[in-house]
Amino acid sequence: MDSMLMRAMTWDSPPQLPVSVATLPALWLHHGEEMNRFAREYPDFFPAGQTAQSVEQGISGRYQAGEFTDEWGCVWRNQNAGMDAYVVGHPVPEREDILTLEIPQNRDGSLPHGFMYLRLLDLRGFEEAMMDFAEECDELQLLIDKVLAYNCTQIACALPRAGECMVFGDDLGMQTGLAIGAEKWRKYMKPCFTKMYNMVHGAGKLVYMHTDGCIHEIMPDLQQCGVNMINPQFRANGLENLVRVCRREGKIAINLDLDRQSFPFATPSQLQEHVRECVEALYLPAGGLGLSVELNYDIPLQSAAALLDALRAAKGYQG
Repeated sequence: MDSMLMRAMTWDSPPQLPVSVATLPALWLHHGEEMNRFAREYPDFFPAGQTAQSVEQGISGRYQAGEFTDEWGCVWRNQNAGMDAYVVGHPVPEREDILTLEIPQNRDGSLPHGFMYLRLLDLRGFEEAMMDFAEECDELQLLIDKVLAYNCTQIACALPRAGECMVFGDDLGMQTGLAIGAEKWRKYMKPCFTKMYNMVHGAGKLVYMHTDGCIHEIMPDLQQCGVNMINPQFRANGLENLVRVCRREGKIAINLDLDRQSFPFATPSQLQEHVRECVEALYLPAGGLGLSVELNYDIPLQSAAALLDALRAAKGYQG
């Protein structure tokens, strides 16, 4: 993990504001040589040697077109290479199926995005999972226990070769809140994340967690679970809520996912103002802030250039 981000995570007064750029493979597939030229203009944001050709050759897993079945029996489908897949086949559609669901035997230390809460939805299907939480059936806790046991085994396998920080990803929110509500999240999910992240801290490592959706009401809970830095979305949470929860009511380190829902539509000047507004609202000299950007093929490259120019300027912000 980037040293500036580690210092921001640990409130160690980073000399620069950490910024990072991620790209979906679809961006390179759609823009090709134009994207190659763009990357050469911004070498500080793209890995050396990364090209549209190398990205296309390296597409694998959930970003490949087609279908595959994961270790739990979930069937994933991807209709557009370079974009992420989604689950179309749920292996435990009936509650009684949970009783016979077997925990996968692989012990490779893999913890893919959606490893806990979203895993429950993938296994049951969204509507069935929501009914489980609404009715609080006995089978729900059994399913949670099975997924948690698998994750703890995978964490134990990953820890010996992990660096000083482990990265986790699980989208806990919808656009305007938690689908299961904060109360039931605290009852069913908070103990799971606490147990898993205690394992990481017990090994002397830090926890970084990406989570999409509106999750500001449980961000203090995630901190209590052991998350050292949260990667929340700007649009779903709102800047006012992030300032209130992470600066006024408490001090929570965040690597802010800038408003990618606006990237295809905002003007270059609006994007630059967006970066400035976020930095001025959330910056603290002691740290606790990073900025992250994810670029997809729907953003005009002129707008992407304005965004990266703004990130370059933000690095030197001193408040």
